Amino acid sequence: MSTRFSLPALLESFFHHRMTKQRNASRATLASYRDALRLLILFAAERTKRKPCALTVADLDRDCVLAFLDELETKRKNTIQTRNARLAAIRSFFHHVATNDPAALAIAQRVLAIPVKRAHTEVTHHLTPQEFDALVAAPDQRTARGRRDRTLLLFLGRTGARVSEALGINVCDLDLDRARPQVLLRGKGRKERIVPIANDLARALRAFMRERGLKSHEEQPLFVGTHGERLTRFGATHIVRRVVAAATLSRPELASKSVSPHVLRHTLAMTLLQSGVDLLTIQAWLGHAQVATTHRYAAADVEMMRRGLDKAGVAGCQPARFQPKDALLRLLETI
Repeated sequence: MSTRFSLPALLESFFHHRMTKQRNASRATLASYRDALRLLILFAAERTKRKPCALTVADLDRDCVLAFLDELETKRKNTIQTRNARLAAIRSFFHHVATNDPAALAIAQRVLAIPVKRAHTEVTHHLTPQEFDALVAAPDQRTARGRRDRTLLLFLGRTGARVSEALGINVCDLDLDRARPQVLLRGKGRKERIVPIANDLARALRAFMRERGLKSHEEQPLFVGTHGERLTRFGATHIVRRVVAAATLSRPELASKSVSPHVLRHTLAMTLLQSGVDLLTIQAWLGHAQVATTHRYAAADVEMMRRGLDKAGVAGCQPARFQPKDALLRLLETI
């Protein structure tokens, strides 16, 4: 295979030309596609007993991709929705391969023929207020990591942010100086919305920023990993799982629940709904595209959300990275 059509060259042109220049993909989409392809490459490397930088497009054939998708469900316990999201990223890359590498057209076509898997609609899982409180209390507040974890959990559970929205937050997106603090979230399709910040979350954020020496209006990531890099979706999921394991000591029923960052979003939504907050307010709060076709132009402002937060009794008034050595993996880390 020529240098032009090597796997690293195709990956670089896919992210920097197709995704960034041609499609103007959002940062969240780039991160999601990068993570999917990184996982696939690591899987293929283990499968072929070769280093990632030694892989070719032929190593990522249909059989490899199908085996990878099966592993996501069986070993990594990913949902069908996550499996399909990974497949969407892989198919997008192979559309690029088919266009730019004629020699790999047959391989690409076979991968592109892999169908999405039908998912059964399941009942939305959420936590009880007592279970959520146990999660928030579980991180060790004597350590910097524990204080970060608690702040992240509070942020997810009080704002209802998607994990990608929470991890994409910069310090300048927070407005903690006003009488009623709020935060700017950037959701799917580059849509922005402002949601209120509960009192206990505001206190935690102020303390967290003081500890890290962060000033208002700085364009620095709020949640970071061990090496100061922006926290990843994998990192956030690992934090939630670790905290759940610790919280089962006080709430044993958590051991039987599958708790992810998204469950905390569901938890807020269910708390608001059960407290009588109207669906349109919840729709605007969570950044959903629509509740029904006739309601697509309806929206709730921040004060309506604030009243919903107070009404639900979750205002919080009570006190309360690894750097890969492999050249191909380093390339993906730059995306």
